[in-house]
Amino acid sequence: MIEIVPLTTDILDEVVEIERKVYPTPWTKETFSEEMAAPRRTYLVARLDGEVIGYAGMMLVADEAHVTSVVTLPERRRERVASRLMLRLAYQAVEEGARSLTLEVRSSNKGAQALYRRFGMAPVGIRKKYYVSEDALIMWVHDLDSPEYRQRLDQISADLR
Repeated sequence: MIEIVPLTTDILDEVVEIERKVYPTPWTKETFSEEMAAPRRTYLVARLDGEVIGYAGMMLVADEAHVTSVVTLPERRRERVASRLMLRLAYQAVEEGARSLTLEVRSSNKGAQALYRRFGMAPVGIRKKYYVSEDALIMWVHDLDSPEYRQRLDQISADLR
């Protein structure tokens, strides 16, 4: 069973290794450490049988939550790991008083875009060359504090069981 737990320094090396596998310009261990220490940040890992198979991060600024990363080991994609991580981030954003949630996603990453749409996110713009060689699609969802959004999260949670 996949468990979602807070990222801690003792498993940071595993996260950095995944980061290196996935990104051409990966974050360093120091960058992750600084992020983890910063106020209003949440970093989570997905583990299966003790192995880190994914991670996600989010920062809160005023009443806005910004997802900084949602990453799954390439060999673990399509196993709903990212859905579980996003669900926990979304619930955390609501608990911390966020009214909206945003992120950037590669314009070519249709699978991730579909995931974010499931969470009610809609494209609102483009960041040109955000990923150096590729544009990013900016996605937002508002009214996180509404009963309707809570129902959406609860339905996603039920679907993941």
